[in-house]
Amino acid sequence: MSPEPARQTSPEPARQASSEPAQPASPEPARQAPGPEAEAVIRVRDLAVAFGGRTIFSGVSFDVRRGEVFVILGGSGCGKSSLLKAMIGLFPPAAGTVEILGQPVLSEDDKARQALLRRLGVMWQSGALFGSMTLAENVELPIERHTRLPPRARGEVARAKLGVVGLGDAAGRLPAEISGGMAKRAGIARAMALDPPVLFLDEPSAGLDPITSAGLDELIRGIARDLGTTFVVVTHELQSILAIGDRCIMLDKEAKGMIAEGDPRVLRDTSEHPVVRAFFRREPMAERG
Repeated sequence: MSPEPARQTSPEPARQASSEPAQPASPEPARQAPGPEAEAVIRVRDLAVAFGGRTIFSGVSFDVRRGEVFVILGGSGCGKSSLLKAMIGLFPPAAGTVEILGQPVLSEDDKARQALLRRLGVMWQSGALFGSMTLAENVELPIERHTRLPPRARGEVARAKLGVVGLGDAAGRLPAEISGGMAKRAGIARAMALDPPVLFLDEPSAGLDPITSAGLDELIRGIARDLGTTFVVVTHELQSILAIGDRCIMLDKEAKGMIAEGDPRVLRDTSEHPVVRAFFRREPMAERG
């Protein structure tokens, strides 16, 4: 299937070609990406986030298709993590709406809202594991809270989830006894505890060495391929974006909104937006303002 054409949110004048040699192409994701006809499981419309009267971004609209790895990218301070938090209802947006699996995230029906949130998994940047609990006990937490499974069954599910992320032999270890990459994997296992169809990952590769980061990328691609899980991944790690992303949006701090949307490899190779080009080609830019 040919890659979907990338979309820029505002036209920009063409930029003179760089004299630097072209960057080598990154390998394509080793799976068939969902096509344009795939069902949209997340719909974001005209979303705006503001703090203390200061607008972080506004007018953000996009869909996330079932089974794809969708990446939210951009430079520091552009609002990537704020967008993720608004999408899962951690705070109300200044404007706009978010629907996931056909339901509004900020529903006035509290039971419906809680039921929807149980169908979403979230992994925060640090893994957010409880240090006094083993990895298995950390994964069991949402199972204990949201199901009536007996302790033995909860433990079996937790060990199975840890096995999915390659930590089957580490179930009895404490977070202080494992590496940063293992903590990220354990965080993903806990996010998967209730078999959610949608997983949100906040900066999964942050602080990891290239080899560990590549292994985490392989894990994300494998889960999407084998389980059909939809991922929304917040990151600014270029190699991970190109390795895992089926589609992406790019936020920009100066524009206070989206400046591009599409296949990240297409954006890298064809975008004429100066900020998009600089990001994907790792080129310095003059200060704006």
